[in-house]
Amino acid sequence: MADLTIAVPLLAERLALGRVDAQVVRTGMGPRRAARAVPALEGRGPLAVLGVAGALTHAIRVGDVVVADEVRVGEGSVPCPAAPLVAGALRRIGLTVHVGPIVTTDRIGSVSMRRALAASGAIAVDMESAVLAAAAAGRPFVAVRVISDTSARGVWHPAIVPNGLRALWTLRRIRPVLTAWAAAATDRHVLVASPRSFCAGVERAIDIVERALDRYGAPVYVRRQIVHNAHVVADLEAKGAVFVEECDDVPEGARMIFAAHGVSPAVRAQAEARQLSVIDATCPLVAKVHSEVRRYAGTGHTVFLIGHADHEEVAGTHGEAPERVIVLDDVAAAQAVDVADPERVAYVMQTTLAVDEAGGVASALRERFPRMRAPRQDDICYATTNRQAAVRDIARDCDLVLVIGSANSSNSLRLVEVAQRSGAASYLVDEASDVELSWLMGARRVGVTAGASAPPVLVDRVVHALSGLGAVVLTERPTTTEDVTFTLPREVS
Repeated sequence: MADLTIAVPLLAERLALGRVDAQVVRTGMGPRRAARAVPALEGRGPLAVLGVAGALTHAIRVGDVVVADEVRVGEGSVPCPAAPLVAGALRRIGLTVHVGPIVTTDRIGSVSMRRALAASGAIAVDMESAVLAAAAAGRPFVAVRVISDTSARGVWHPAIVPNGLRALWTLRRIRPVLTAWAAAATDRHVLVASPRSFCAGVERAIDIVERALDRYGAPVYVRRQIVHNAHVVADLEAKGAVFVEECDDVPEGARMIFAAHGVSPAVRAQAEARQLSVIDATCPLVAKVHSEVRRYAGTGHTVFLIGHADHEEVAGTHGEAPERVIVLDDVAAAQAVDVADPERVAYVMQTTLAVDEAGGVASALRERFPRMRAPRQDDICYATTNRQAAVRDIARDCDLVLVIGSANSSNSLRLVEVAQRSGAASYLVDEASDVELSWLMGARRVGVTAGASAPPVLVDRVVHALSGLGAVVLTERPTTTEDVTFTLPREVS
């Protein structure tokens, strides 16, 4: 663990911290005293500034915590890349946390002054953080402030005493998170898998929604999540997309988009009954599996669908011929399944499975049903295969692999499993704030990848957050090049 230094301006803040495994320096209040304290903060380990502050927005309340993603003074600014990691850790212990710029001024400020500061984009104001940041000099640095007064009332009002006591109590709760942050601080080699993030099917689905909004205007309704990623969904919602569970949730005659995972014929019939104008964003590779099921079922075959029954893609595929499709999710199920005519069976696969596990289920079926028919081409899509190969390649050389993707993303979950089977500790995270500091302790070589439904910018944000723990040497390791594109439906082309 790197030696941690904590700077606190006031004696009350120092007393509130209690015993802490760190060097604690009381700097005094205001930018002038803070500047004189900078030499005492020089060192080799991480530096944290901790104390109380004033809120600049109405959304931030007394007792809330602000973690700076940058600290500003005058025209200068010091970035704080580790802010998402610290903020996530604080939220996990039950605190309400906001991330944004903290501005340092030479006076506490009136309500009108705070309004002017808020207009600059800052969310909290103090009198020391940006000045003390000069002592970091390239070391890991964070600034964490607890709100003791709000933008509506300013600092000079009768409630300042109880508000201050509440803020000081919260400071003590922050202490172990700073210790964990310091313990995770070290220089790292970060290996980024390639390919990663969006595949052609996901890009096509998102493009369909955006083009539909441009052409037809909001609202455009989307059945279920267009792709399994919370960030993508939130971005499209902000543009006017309305996500619904079923066709019955859409006004009759409105425009609706089917998500990339595909739907069953029953859902298509429901949309037709409500006279919905449908745009189909089903991934062409998923549509291929639907076609295979129809073809096999049409010739009297029982179809084994290798996949997870609770996944939307499997539900839609199963719906093509529910009386003839049997969903199998593992080798044990394949070994136990029974059919009326063992000579007339076939199999298809969910497109986002782990290649090795799905292959094991298929092998178990072949042993029992030697005459079983198979797809002309592998159902697991190229993007799933490529991303699994890429994460397997980096995992062999990593202590830890971070897979970026939402919890309901099958292909992202499979990447975690592939990395774990390759010998690396691996975790799924939706964004940088989900990365737990304990995972990073002792991890000098960290791999980063993203599922096919996760935006590329999330990878950049995770890498940036890791740079807040020490110097990062970044290596991208490509395993193949993807050049696949899919045409758009006529409604938006």
